[in-house]
Amino acid sequence: MVTLDFGHSHPREARLPVTHANCPRCGGRLARDNSSGRCAPCQAAERDRLSAPPVVPESFWEHEPVRTALAGRHLGRVIRAYRYHPYHGRSPLPQSVVAGWLGITQAQLSRIENGPAIVHLDRLAHWASMLRIPPERLWFALPGQPAPTVVSGARVEEGDHTKRRQFHALAALAGIHASIGLDLLTANSEPPPSLGMEQVRYTASLVDQFRSADAAVGADALCDIAMQVHHRLSAWAEHADYSRSVGEALQSALAHLAIQAAWLAIDADRRSEARPYLNEAIARARIADDARVEVRALTCMSLLLREDRPVEALHCAEAALRTAAGWTTPRLTTLLHLRSAHAHAILRDTFGFEREMTKARRAFEGGSHEDDLSFISFVTEQEVTAITGLSYLALDRPDRAASCFRAITASPVDAYRRNRVYSTAQLARASIRQGDVPGAAHAALAVLPELQDVRSGRTLRVLSEVRSGLASHHRVPEAREFIDVYEGTLA
Repeated sequence: MVTLDFGHSHPREARLPVTHANCPRCGGRLARDNSSGRCAPCQAAERDRLSAPPVVPESFWEHEPVRTALAGRHLGRVIRAYRYHPYHGRSPLPQSVVAGWLGITQAQLSRIENGPAIVHLDRLAHWASMLRIPPERLWFALPGQPAPTVVSGARVEEGDHTKRRQFHALAALAGIHASIGLDLLTANSEPPPSLGMEQVRYTASLVDQFRSADAAVGADALCDIAMQVHHRLSAWAEHADYSRSVGEALQSALAHLAIQAAWLAIDADRRSEARPYLNEAIARARIADDARVEVRALTCMSLLLREDRPVEALHCAEAALRTAAGWTTPRLTTLLHLRSAHAHAILRDTFGFEREMTKARRAFEGGSHEDDLSFISFVTEQEVTAITGLSYLALDRPDRAASCFRAITASPVDAYRRNRVYSTAQLARASIRQGDVPGAAHAALAVLPELQDVRSGRTLRVLSEVRSGLASHHRVPEAREFIDVYEGTLA
């Protein structure tokens, strides 16, 4: 008969099966007044868990929710299953603790767990290493480890061929045509010894495809692919030979691609990753003496900076206006004044906002022009209304903001589905600030079905704010319905 010593560790042969009355870590019996779910020695052994993940046994990874998450190739769900593992006690590990291990914020971890699967290999490898996930259980290779074996039907494929298949699968998901040319973009391929206008046109066509796919599905499915494409094509330009005329055209095309990657990072709510691409785009535009590309980069930089550094955002918009003087079109002028207007609103400068918005609307009346830059097509009446609404929110006038967003949702434009979904989420945000709880819940509910196809980190961030705002109104039936559907959809 085994004598139990409550609150102390036990030799391996004396361990009991884990039950609701046993410590899930060592199997020892718990005292009746123990509410932590851990015996005292196990609690003491993990007092440093705030600074680093614990060393877990191999059986940890056999827990069914963890195995399911790993099989689904979604590291965010793996992290959630990790946090809820009974090994940690009766209460799951807080998101704030795990986020601290991974070097991110609690809000970022929440988006990672509930959002689309991360495909950025650097982050996947870093987080998997931090959590000490065994390499053989992963679907990607850790630094210094061989590429994992992938079973597809009756065939086993490894290494470069697997990477090429993964890249094509991601490209297809994003709506990018996986043509023969994309084989050249996989990491195992050798760059061509020389480049001509054919490669420049190919680069430009990829930018157009990213732009079209972004309008339809949002940035989350596109961002990492665009960055990988940009990296590979930049390597081409660095190592290949080409003429001066091809070089200038290539610099402009790569600048456009860098701007597209930056915009996708912004929309995916990965803002810190965007600025290096825009700095590069400005440098390439100046090398090519391409003022139009430089203006586009400055326009995107103004968008990137307006929330955290609105004064710099104003300077970027003003610099773009100066650079475009003499050849700008009404639509481009409209966009640049919209950028300035929103920055003034964030600075709580009502007079500056109204002045720039008046200039934007006057320019918009000039209509489209044959010299409009290709990226400018999204500057429609709805875009003007949306920026007006966002500016009114920044000026703490939710009634005016809600009116703007309601006008957008009443007349949707299919070509810009992602923008419409974002405006609907902003309508919910404005309605909460108005105190219209049922209206906010109704607007937010309309967004949730769209998340199946349109994934945008910015939209998810707004919805998270809406959910937090409605949580204090859980007695309102509409609010309770949204929270239930929200939790089910994002889980």
